[in-house]
Amino acid sequence: MASMESLSSLIGQFGAWLWFALAVVLFIMESIVPGVHFVWFGLSASIVGVIGLTTPLAWEWQLIAFALIAMAAVFWVRHKSREESAHPDVADLNIRGAQYIGRIVTIEDAIVNGRGKVRVGDTVWVAKGEDGPKGANVKVTGADGTVLVVSRV
Repeated sequence: MASMESLSSLIGQFGAWLWFALAVVLFIMESIVPGVHFVWFGLSASIVGVIGLTTPLAWEWQLIAFALIAMAAVFWVRHKSREESAHPDVADLNIRGAQYIGRIVTIEDAIVNGRGKVRVGDTVWVAKGEDGPKGANVKVTGADGTVLVVSRV
C-alpha cells in the first residue's frame, strides 16, 4: 500500500510534467532502439501531459488515458502499415527479374536444351525457354529467381 501512496504523491507532486519527462525518455529510446515503436508511447505520454495541464485528473485516470491512447495509436499504425503493404507502389520493386516481363531481349548465348543467356540492357541473364540461336529476339514471359523465362517472338 505504501508504494501506491508514493506513486500517488509522486504523480500529484509533478503532475503533467512527469508525463512530459516520460515522453522525452520514450522518444530518446525510439532513437536508440529503432523499430520498437516507442514513439507512439511517447506521443501518448505527451497527450496525457497536455490533458493533465488542462484538466485535473486523478493519477488512475491518467494511467487509463495513457493506456487507451497508446493502444489506439499502436492499432492505428498497425492498420495503416498493413494497408500500405497490401498495395505497394511498385509491386516488383525487389523482384528484379519480374521487372523485365514483357520486354523483347536478345539471346547472348544460344539457348540449347532449354538453357542459355540473354542480354537485357547492359546485363546478361541466365534464361530458360525454347531453344534459339545467338542474336535472336525473345520475349521475357516470367522470372524464376534469377533466371528469366523466355519464349520466341
